[in-house]
Amino acid sequence: MSRIGRMPIAVPSGVDVAIEGQDVRVTGPKGELSLTVVAPIAVQRAEDGTLSVTRPDDERESRSLHGLTRTLIANMVTGVTTGYSKSLEIVGVGYRVQPKGQGIELALGYSHPIQVDAPEGISFTVENPTRLTVTGIDKQKVGEVAANLRKLRKPDPYKGKGVRYSGEQIKRKVGKAGKK
Repeated sequence: MSRIGRMPIAVPSGVDVAIEGQDVRVTGPKGELSLTVVAPIAVQRAEDGTLSVTRPDDERESRSLHGLTRTLIANMVTGVTTGYSKSLEIVGVGYRVQPKGQGIELALGYSHPIQVDAPEGISFTVENPTRLTVTGIDKQKVGEVAANLRKLRKPDPYKGKGVRYSGEQIKRKVGKAGKK
């Protein structure tokens, strides 16, 4: 059995989970998320209020989907209760971010500023001109938006300039050596 897959999912108070066939819908104080569970995997609600994910057999595909499905549902429960956030740092002379309506405007050393609109369910918080936080209830969407922002100007290994995750360590390279 999958160690992750067989762990029960605790459902806190204020969160409603509706299971209709293969569709699981989680509603909480921050919003609503839904997931269609792949065919061999089943989700049941136990009498103590927890959710359990089961698989019918030990085939390779069933084993791989067991833990994944359990984790996706647990992430949905966490998302509608506390939400997810990713912090980004902008490093470089003249590099900055500023709020612009629902989105943000980034100056990353290009000849033009870059406008980024917030997708549905995602919000940007600009703490200062070099710090940005992406928040939302869908873990996958928050991570994807943060990765797309980082992709606009990846951290340079020589000078360290660019957009990076908070706490990310950039492996620095030594530049050219001078002539002797």
